[in-house]
Amino acid sequence: MNISLTGRKAVVTGSTAGIGRAIAEGLAGSGAPVVINGRGEERVTKALQGMRQQFPDVEITGIAADLGTAEGVASFVAEASDADILVNNLGTASPKPFAELTDSDWLNIFEVNVLSGVRMTRQYLPGMVKRGWGRVVFISSESAVNIPKEMIDYGVTKTAQLAVSRGLAESVAGTGVTINAVLPGPTRSEILGNWMKSLAKEKGISQDEAEQLFLKENRPTSLIQRFATTDEVANMVVYICSEQASATTGAALRVDGGVVRFVA
Repeated sequence: MNISLTGRKAVVTGSTAGIGRAIAEGLAGSGAPVVINGRGEERVTKALQGMRQQFPDVEITGIAADLGTAEGVASFVAEASDADILVNNLGTASPKPFAELTDSDWLNIFEVNVLSGVRMTRQYLPGMVKRGWGRVVFISSESAVNIPKEMIDYGVTKTAQLAVSRGLAESVAGTGVTINAVLPGPTRSEILGNWMKSLAKEKGISQDEAEQLFLKENRPTSLIQRFATTDEVANMVVYICSEQASATTGAALRVDGGVVRFVA
């Protein structure tokens, strides 16, 4: 399959590293002009330099803004007012027992994981509908349907993303705009990778061994029996942003390595 996104401007939130960076690279590799994002200028500049070297013939820009706030979204949109593709990848997580989660913890993770995508979509979706073409993707998680007891707040926000994406898809039916969610499983992303490094150090084992221990104790139903790579997640996202995926909308597409044990 030859995917070309030449001329389709893409915005990828939280894209200086991890899954977001892989998605941005995948879209750029298909010819899409890409706007990357991170909270700090230093990380955005570093990512921008790397991507421009990798894709010298593609227009790649970067905007530093905290999209977990309304003010950050406003400042971002002031610099990038339009897009054909929006990937709501920004997210955070921090394992914490339910009884220790404060109101502030709940509000913060909801702002970052849910409202960032709501606010960004509210800005870009009308233009897509007006042009009769667009792609919006929410990066959810298998934790949306397989709520982790160690991160209940995270699971709740990921379930919320599924509701938002499906509802939005219903709202733009017949317009040529598709809206989908992608559900990665355990992935060698920046956040989870750092957790595994800490676990490996704590246990005196290698990172590979730490990942296997995590799967055994927390995701024993994994069928691939390993962590996915960020590129494997990005491949799904690039496809659903393509012309070839025009009949896929309102869907929750799993790249979970078979962790979730149900047929749907």
